[in-house]
Amino acid sequence: MSDRHITTDDAWVPEACTLPTAERPLRLAEFDQLFTDAVRGLDRLSAQHLRLRLDGGAQVEETARDLTARESSCCSFFTFGLSRPGPDSLSLDVRVPAAHVDVLDALAARAVSLRDQR
Repeated sequence: MSDRHITTDDAWVPEACTLPTAERPLRLAEFDQLFTDAVRGLDRLSAQHLRLRLDGGAQVEETARDLTARESSCCSFFTFGLSRPGPDSLSLDVRVPAAHVDVLDALAARAVSLRDQR
């Protein structure tokens, strides 16, 4: 994992997050790396539902499963679902309750920004 995207800007992290503050930049860097390396597109299916279309490589799937499992443990309001719509693609569905739409907005904006930097 590269540290080129490590940032301490976690202003969008909700109070409900139980990840220790010192670990947040590292987690953010992991998401940044996934977004940079694997996001091929995204669809906002509703205010509370984002679908990220990912490269379908086995390593991408393993990384996404691990990262989303760890994120769910500290930010329990997230619901993640990973599926394989085709042999060379993955879909990562991210859902949040209405109270956390702003977090999903920030996540989507970050994914678009990093994907577009490639």
